[in-house]
Amino acid sequence: MSTTHVLSRALAVTAAAGLVAGILTAAPAFAADSAAPPSAAAIAAKDKGGAGQGRSVAPSQLAASTQISRSEVINRAASWVGLGLEYSWDNTYQGYRTDCSGYASMAWHLGTPGLDTTSFVPNGVASWISKAELKPGDALLNDAAGALGHIVIFAGWTDSSQSSYDAYEFTGSGVQHRAIPYPYFSGHGTFKPVRNNSIVDDVTTTGDEPVAGNWDAGNGSPAGNVGVFRPSTGQFHLRMDDGSLKILDWGQAGDIPVSANWDGAGPDNIGVFRPSTGQFHLRMDDGSLKILDWGQAGDLPVAGNWDAGNGAPAGNVGVFRPSTGQFHLRMDDGSLKILDWGQAGDIPVSGNWDGAGPDNIGVFRPSTGQFHLRMDDGSLKILDWGQAGDLPVSANFDGGNGAPAGNIGIWRPSTGQFHLRNDDGSLTVLDWGQPR
Repeated sequence: MSTTHVLSRALAVTAAAGLVAGILTAAPAFAADSAAPPSAAAIAAKDKGGAGQGRSVAPSQLAASTQISRSEVINRAASWVGLGLEYSWDNTYQGYRTDCSGYASMAWHLGTPGLDTTSFVPNGVASWISKAELKPGDALLNDAAGALGHIVIFAGWTDSSQSSYDAYEFTGSGVQHRAIPYPYFSGHGTFKPVRNNSIVDDVTTTGDEPVAGNWDAGNGSPAGNVGVFRPSTGQFHLRMDDGSLKILDWGQAGDIPVSANWDGAGPDNIGVFRPSTGQFHLRMDDGSLKILDWGQAGDLPVAGNWDAGNGAPAGNVGVFRPSTGQFHLRMDDGSLKILDWGQAGDIPVSGNWDGAGPDNIGVFRPSTGQFHLRMDDGSLKILDWGQAGDLPVSANFDGGNGAPAGNIGIWRPSTGQFHLRNDDGSLTVLDWGQPR
């Protein structure tokens, strides 16, 4: 059984930034014209810290920076990953220098070809912040000159201890997306948190968000049903088979709802994904809390029984990472399974489309009003259902008729209605939740 998860705020992903370097001797320091770039082999050997950097944009040429959201910073940083770009003091890509500070300038959408490590704060582009203030889209900066300096885009903490973080950076060996110990690898200078003065938090909705699952399973009902999570109250409003309302207090503003059968028996359960911590807060049948560290800010949650093929009855969690078009699924033993499916702008969904074996993944593409569902054999099934602005859900809505396969549906915020697709393609409309 599985569900889906909605995210009108579904944008954002992880990203980060590059590195800086290039020996400078005066403030504002620029790489000395007489300094010879290191050999290609020497640069390729470097995968930590700065490897030199080109001349910064003169302050007089620095265009006023427009506002940029945290999710856009992460998406821009992620867009250079895997392109095979070579570190260079002189070359550019998309107008930006292909060095650490040029990469950070690109992620922050500054003027081309980019600033250097000594210029971000003095030029008024960025300001120092504390560790406690770090959010995705901020950076860790060593503002030394030349090859001694470096900058890394912060994408989120890897765990609750805040001893390491997910980051993007451009080093001598290319663009890196990896975990880095806070504040940076030892032996590479002093790094401090810094924030682009033009960055803004992503707008999150306070309206209802849809969820679906088999809330009545304990009464022997096989069919899935619908519900909404109300961030303003931290409550789930679940619709039972007889149309009655069940309210559960769970979660808070900013959380994203998920549901699956965490206990492996009885009814489906609710939960939330908390982007600020990268944690799932799952409610068990007895009302107890289970916390799982999985994902990061910008990820969109999914849930389902990924291990069913091995006889495991319980549901598990996962995330869809829009920047890479990948699903990162957590198996029962805590291991990671990665599936390439979808693209930026898609909203993830999950369900047992085949009616047997493990639950499957899929995406709803608002731009086309189509669901792209992945079957057990990896094949694609496309269903036209919904329109731009709709939010997807899935469950076995036909379960009362003995149909084993999961179905898709959408919740339409403008009307507060669920439009559910049955196995035969027919439509069931349910009024549930508050229109936005």
